[in-house]
Amino acid sequence: MTTTELQGIVRFDFTGGDVEEFKRLAKQCMEIVQAEERGRTLQYDTYFNADETKCVTLERFADSQALIEHSENLAALMEPIMATAGSVEGELLGDLSPELRAKMDGAPVGLFTLHSSM
Repeated sequence: MTTTELQGIVRFDFTGGDVEEFKRLAKQCMEIVQAEERGRTLQYDTYFNADETKCVTLERFADSQALIEHSENLAALMEPIMATAGSVEGELLGDLSPELRAKMDGAPVGLFTLHSSM
């Protein structure tokens, strides 16, 4: 069974970073997602550990085009968000369209496709 849905996992480590500025920017991102991406961005949740030195953002998109649009909508906030963290790691899971795969070429994001033995 194939699906067009994509999942993203982003891990932030705020050692030497600015978690309060991240929270402010993340709130702006959420407002954009809620206003402009209903039905296309299926999940956009951020979780912090107890001392707020690390967080994980889980994202789900209806398809590759939804992720392309999401990236365009949040483009102006990405550099400032990345600057708040000491380090950032991410993975994208799913079957990317050729257009999205081309856009991801060279990005520091791990790309994973579903393995099925069925």
